[in-house]
Amino acid sequence: MSTENKVGSIHSIWRYPVKSMMGESLDFTQIKEQGLWGDRSYALIDRADGKVVTAKNPKKWPTLFSFQAALTETLSEVDAVPSVQIKLDDGTSVTSDRPDIDAILSKALKRDVTLAVTENLKVRGVQSGSAIAHTGSSEEFWPDIEGRSMKDVVTDFNLPTGTFFDCANVHLLTTSTLAKLKQQYPQGRFEIPRFRPNMIIDTLDQEPSFAENEWVGRTVAIGEQVRLKIFKPCPRCVMTTLPQGDLPRDNGILYTAVKYNQGHVGVYATVLRGGEVRLGDSVSIER
Repeated sequence: MSTENKVGSIHSIWRYPVKSMMGESLDFTQIKEQGLWGDRSYALIDRADGKVVTAKNPKKWPTLFSFQAALTETLSEVDAVPSVQIKLDDGTSVTSDRPDIDAILSKALKRDVTLAVTENLKVRGVQSGSAIAHTGSSEEFWPDIEGRSMKDVVTDFNLPTGTFFDCANVHLLTTSTLAKLKQQYPQGRFEIPRFRPNMIIDTLDQEPSFAENEWVGRTVAIGEQVRLKIFKPCPRCVMTTLPQGDLPRDNGILYTAVKYNQGHVGVYATVLRGGEVRLGDSVSIER
């Protein structure tokens, strides 16, 4: 019989309905086998090369963080993904059920794109309703961390089949880690949106540390229902350095993560048992 060691509680919950757009803060959500309900359900496909659009290549997609997405339903008992409302970089909003959604997004991004949705590990075009051809890959721009300058180095990477996740379907981050990074680089703004976690855990131990590093290979219990398996630290990329809202561009954010924690911020998890998660839910490590 396993015992549990309480480590904290749920501080905030985040969902990103459209890959690489700004997401939404939630008071509660449902966690299913594929992660938070509706998370990364949508993505843009570049019609020129069939790749999934990502802010990891900011020279190609420099304005993605100026767009914000929210599902039109808070929670559902069915797996079907609802439409999504997208706030464009000019402040206007459109919903994905518009018949001209691809044209609107293409004009806003100045590149031809198709809005796609993934359901039951199949990707279809929102506008056409049919299966869409895509490469199942995306691309990443790598900064010169040591020199704190940008180099034109872009590499491709594959996404898990039938999803728009980069690697795992749940990403956890602790307040301890944010405090530790801030301690090492006081002038940096280590704020939640830079790291795009699904859940922030407010740790009981207030001493700054990379607390979740010790959770790899362990099971995290959230509330009475949810159980997550932590399987690896989360390696960070150029997205953490990009400007968004009132956050400035800051290569020092990624440099600090590399220097003090091998480039990791937070941990990746898979879902062992789903259920509802609410703000304030207890978080424990099974042992």
